[in-house]
Amino acid sequence: MLNEKHKGHPIVLVDGVCHFCQGAVKFILKHDPKGRHHFGSLQSEEGKRLLKAGNLPPGRLDTVVLIEDGKYYTKSAAVLRIARHLRFPYPLAYPFIVIPRPIRDAIYNYIARNRYRWFGKDDGDGAQCRIPSPEVRERFL
Repeated sequence: MLNEKHKGHPIVLVDGVCHFCQGAVKFILKHDPKGRHHFGSLQSEEGKRLLKAGNLPPGRLDTVVLIEDGKYYTKSAAVLRIARHLRFPYPLAYPFIVIPRPIRDAIYNYIARNRYRWFGKDDGDGAQCRIPSPEVRERFL
């Protein structure tokens, strides 16, 4: 069960040790002025519980997961659905949803496979995401 402050908000789960993923969270925070999206780590206990609830393997770290209105979206579908709620011009990316998913996900998978090598990662278990500032702490699981 989600804490009351997270109910009604899309939840974005990311790899908590991945620098690229941490950067993506910072990007979303910056371009989501309404505070719509809330965040958690795939490695956290809450993240694992949410993955299980969505019939996704709890050890899955190769994708961003968006939980929106009780539905689970992964890979390119999650990224495009997140983009549509950000400040202009990012919603203009959403029409790419019409590109067949295997093509979109092939690009996503290429980046996911190389993200640690290109951007690095933190030591540790990833259960705790870095909190950018006290003002947005309430948006984290």
